[in-house]
Amino acid sequence: MPRVFLITGTSTGFGRDYAQEVLDRGDIVAATARNPSQLKFKGTSSKNYLALKLDVTDRESIKSAFADTLKQFGRVDVVVNNAGYGLAGALEEYTDAQIRKQFEINLFGLIDVTREALETMRDKQKPSGGLIQQVTSIGGQRGVPLFSAYCGSKWAVEGLTESLSHEVKPEWGIKFTCVEPGGFRTDWAGRSMEFATRHPAYDHLNAEKSMGERNGTQVGDPKKGAKAMYELAVMSDPPLRVVIGSDAYKGIMDKIEKYEENYRKYQDLSNSTDVDE
Repeated sequence: MPRVFLITGTSTGFGRDYAQEVLDRGDIVAATARNPSQLKFKGTSSKNYLALKLDVTDRESIKSAFADTLKQFGRVDVVVNNAGYGLAGALEEYTDAQIRKQFEINLFGLIDVTREALETMRDKQKPSGGLIQQVTSIGGQRGVPLFSAYCGSKWAVEGLTESLSHEVKPEWGIKFTCVEPGGFRTDWAGRSMEFATRHPAYDHLNAEKSMGERNGTQVGDPKKGAKAMYELAVMSDPPLRVVIGSDAYKGIMDKIEKYEENYRKYQDLSNSTDVDE
């Protein structure tokens, strides 16, 4: 039986390539965007494709998208929380509105989609079950300069999802994967990025210049990234988290090594606080 994917943020980047990958593999996609009239994919028909309006900051649009998908295809097997917002700059350069927007989209919007996915997969389809893929970032595992708010939102998603994975009953059949991409040649680092107004104290850092120089030179191919995400989605026992991209793999392995070194260095201090019996 073809799987039914509901993917957020399919107008550009990973979301667009992922939706096309799903179609190319013979599965079904409910492709969502804030403006679904702009969505165009190859090989679509009413039997394998549905374009839907979904704004992750609008709960009613989330509920409607799930309801319409169930009405058209009968179930939702894979939900991909791909919609996101990129904000670059030093922490003191961000406005309050920019920080709140970063978390509203990357965290709170994702939470609302995830809760709707849980209810749908558990209560509204037989058999129950499915996979919720959270597209986080290597920045959800490593702090990156000029992306403190972005990394903060992605770290929050990682912790939330890991905790959630221990809350669901095994018999529900609901699984989770945090997909942590490195640098890919998508619009994220280009026209989709928002930059904070410069602060004179941070004249040693220039987010817009750095990202402009990096854009188009990343090692990751978005189509290959979408293929990797699809392959993770159809695994019988997908991992809780996985990096995609050779730069992300190197980054996480370096982080693991430094984590171990740090915690072993202070193990006596850490273990000195237990109550004496």
